[in-house]
Amino acid sequence: MFKVSARSALTAMTMVLCIIGVTWFALDQLLPAPPKRITIAAGTKGGAFEFYARKYQEVLARSHVALDIRLTDGTGENLKLLSEPRSGVDIGFVQAGVTNSKRSPGLESLGRVDYLVFFVFCRANESFTDLTELKGKRIAVGPEGSGTNVVVTRVLGASGINFQTATLLPLAGQEAVNALYGNRADVLVLGNALDAPLVQSLLRDPKVQMVSLPRAKALARRFPFLTRLELPAGVIDFQDNIPANDTNLIATTVSVLVRENLHDEIVGLLARALEEVHSDPGILHQYGEFPTQIDPDFPMAESASDYYKNGPSFLHRYLPFWVVSYVKRLIAILITVIAIVVPVFSYAPKLYSWLLRRHTSRLYRNLRLLEARLTAGLTANELADCRRALDEIEKDACVLPMRHSDLFFDLKQQIDSVRSRILADEGVGNENTLPSRQLAARRG
Repeated sequence: MFKVSARSALTAMTMVLCIIGVTWFALDQLLPAPPKRITIAAGTKGGAFEFYARKYQEVLARSHVALDIRLTDGTGENLKLLSEPRSGVDIGFVQAGVTNSKRSPGLESLGRVDYLVFFVFCRANESFTDLTELKGKRIAVGPEGSGTNVVVTRVLGASGINFQTATLLPLAGQEAVNALYGNRADVLVLGNALDAPLVQSLLRDPKVQMVSLPRAKALARRFPFLTRLELPAGVIDFQDNIPANDTNLIATTVSVLVRENLHDEIVGLLARALEEVHSDPGILHQYGEFPTQIDPDFPMAESASDYYKNGPSFLHRYLPFWVVSYVKRLIAILITVIAIVVPVFSYAPKLYSWLLRRHTSRLYRNLRLLEARLTAGLTANELADCRRALDEIEKDACVLPMRHSDLFFDLKQQIDSVRSRILADEGVGNENTLPSRQLAARRG
């Protein structure tokens, strides 16, 4: 085989290393492995957001993804954590009507997942029939900056209830319930899910009663982000008739937001968890009502939209979550290799022919240099050196493959011509060492 120069070998090795480097960089940037641990900003202890987060945690654990739950004061703190890249929070619950994509850029929605109901509780012996009757009362309205606090204070404000006419306590969850039991609060407005254990315990507690809002429809008209709901008598416990009467409630919807740079595989896995937790019918919503495929306030995450419309992908139907990730990376490597190897094989014959002709050109150049030396008078030793150099050229010519015999015989003819001149200069008379045409010339 013809020789490859050190420079050519170095160039080829550099190309191979560049291809490997580009492939590695592309995989690392375009197809990074999904994280094994993510964090969700939930809400107060015992609240609806924590209740949902616990359910998501169970679903994600089946795919070996750990979901850390960070308790917060609610929507306001959740948004703050999501907007801070170093907070470590990837997902968060946000109440509808509090913000949107213009005021909170860089976030995407997985859809709205349920109603957040604003339950109004008071002690059983202190009932009231309208929010306007709460003047002078101590009312737990949720922590300052929380979504519940924002909504409740606006609703109470429409009834003339504010910091001047009542005592608004920044309490939520179990802390607010303890204040009601401890006579430190007269009324509790609790933004929560109907299925949350805290709400269920209050509904069954004979010392506490849930208040119906007779003008809930009017509130829903005045505040477009609110929805009027009705809790029929006996729907919680038919035998014990809980609640005792039809109850009018107001509620808003809850969105699950993620950072726009969260891994697509994790987004798809979260969409699967949301569908599993929220798609079944409930007392306050119908089958398939949640999670929604649109969110008026935020753009939908593409992977979540694809999942809601088409279900799990082909690979996710038959392979575990983490196996799918490795299979996709393997497919990406194969595509990259094919994209590189096919053109290489296409140009390989041309490259081989070019290298072959380059090798032949080098031999011709050496032969011309050797022939140029023969024009001057040379000593016997110098002629012997020329003969050895010619033998080397002939030896290198012999490596030319059979399929390129035309190159070989053309070069061989020129080598024989130069050898004849060397023999003539040496005065060698052995006619058997000369080419046939040289013999014919001498005989003539």
